[in-house]
Amino acid sequence: MNKMFAKIAVVLCCLTVSAPAMAQFNLKKAVGGAAKVAQAATLTDEQMASYVKEYIDWMDANNPVCDADTPYAQRLARLTEGLCDADGIPLNFKVYHVIDVNAFACPDGSIRVFSSLMDIMSDEELLGVIGHEVGHIAHRDSKKAYRTALMTSALKDGVAANGGKAAQLTDSQLGDLGEALVNATYSQKQERSADDYGYEFLKNAGKNPWAMAYSFRRLKQMQEEAGVQKNSKLSQLFSTHPDLDVRIKRMEERATAEGIEEPAQACAE
Repeated sequence: MNKMFAKIAVVLCCLTVSAPAMAQFNLKKAVGGAAKVAQAATLTDEQMASYVKEYIDWMDANNPVCDADTPYAQRLARLTEGLCDADGIPLNFKVYHVIDVNAFACPDGSIRVFSSLMDIMSDEELLGVIGHEVGHIAHRDSKKAYRTALMTSALKDGVAANGGKAAQLTDSQLGDLGEALVNATYSQKQERSADDYGYEFLKNAGKNPWAMAYSFRRLKQMQEEAGVQKNSKLSQLFSTHPDLDVRIKRMEERATAEGIEEPAQACAE
């Protein structure tokens, strides 16, 4: 199932590396069923945490995770050095070696970057993507999206939480949940707040916050490229995506006003 969309979406470009052949991102197709969402609406934070852990463990077990000694994992570790937590939520990073171009974040601080995304983005552009996703984690947007996904997808068959412990999800329900999360959207206010948090987060960690503007410039380039492919998933995505020109201008003006020097833009490694 080729997912050509994400919170931060990109287009595919190849980079030759010494690694096994890439697989498709494993996200099982959603199953049908009548919605029964009362249980999800009353989930405690402890139960939510249990579901989040079950989900990310399932994702890591069902997708090829790059070993620590691979070029992808080493690059991500270098880029994220010093990025430890988002408003008290510990962060952890892994790379999925898949052909799909994507990245996602979970409310527990898990951020998964796809190798094909790394293929087409420079270090600065990747940091901008990560900074923005961290903003959603810090502001609990990811947690709200996860709860909504549980209410509208994974628990629609009436999975109940008994005795204070969340019921175990089936593979189909986990896939259903993943489908809803990948398709989740944030309001423009949430996106703006995530941009601002990502900027400060990167700056406070000793990274150059111009990365935020760089990532949006890249998205703008992709938007233009996708525009010629009518009815494509990328084109559909950008029809509802917050105005990139505005986001680029905000980040550029902020960095310029603070006297932060724009770094030399390097190609994807």
